[in-house]
Amino acid sequence: MKKLLVHLDTSSAPSVFDRVVAYDAGADEVLSYGGVTADSVRDLVHGAMFTRGPKDLHNTAIFIGGADMTAGERLLAAVQKTMFGPLRVSVMLDSNGSNTTAVAAVAKLAQTIGNVKGKRAVVVAGTGPVGTRAAGLLARDGALVTITSRHSDEAKHVCDAIKARFGGDVDATVVPDPSRVADTLGNAELLLNAGPAGVQLVPRDAWMNRHSLRVVADLNAVPPLGIEGVDVTDAGTDRGNAKAFGALGVGNFKMKVHKRCIAKLFERNDLVLDAESISDIARELVQSVPQASSVPPPG
Repeated sequence: MKKLLVHLDTSSAPSVFDRVVAYDAGADEVLSYGGVTADSVRDLVHGAMFTRGPKDLHNTAIFIGGADMTAGERLLAAVQKTMFGPLRVSVMLDSNGSNTTAVAAVAKLAQTIGNVKGKRAVVVAGTGPVGTRAAGLLARDGALVTITSRHSDEAKHVCDAIKARFGGDVDATVVPDPSRVADTLGNAELLLNAGPAGVQLVPRDAWMNRHSLRVVADLNAVPPLGIEGVDVTDAGTDRGNAKAFGALGVGNFKMKVHKRCIAKLFERNDLVLDAESISDIARELVQSVPQASSVPPPG
């Protein structure tokens, strides 16, 4: 029986990227639909639920993508509400790659430092989809997290939402321009930039050779890069006192996580993959490969 992935995209044109990754991950056919909303999704979900018997439903799965994570979250809720009893299929949410990117970044930080519990982490531009998930996952694992934003109201709102979902220790600080980042870093050991493409948010002199910093990661692949002094291909590269990861250094692992998640959708018919469960899969992947030497604590 063929493995069918129903690709529901909130954007008008379904993502070619997500289709290609789905095929590479083992889907036999990808049925893509664009412009899908929470109000219009019911019949598409019914098509996935009612066409195969319960014992064969693990061969059908749903992937939710699109450029807007908020719309994707609404779609996920609607999909789950539509299914009932044994008539359900596994579903994954990864709008704009936000979940898999955040998970991969956190996994690299944690793998490099050994354990994030009790470590101070700063997530620059932490109010976007990737930043909020990365901050939440770090906090869930015991890190002491600070997110930055240019706007105080937004920072507080997002901070409260992260704590409500993930728990842990999260606070927010307003950083109106890059010249103020150094004040925020303080004695941070982990630094993650989750800012927009082509915007430099962390100057070199704010972080390079800072004694406390042990790992830095920049998710911006478009020049100018988000963290000055980090190269897009860095993958645990020594930069100053820290190990550095660029967008491609994180992205290679993100692709492994994405493909593994798609494959797992077809192992059962009741799996729901969102940030937390995708993070669990990333842990399995990290444990299955030799771990690079972790960075010793400073001093």
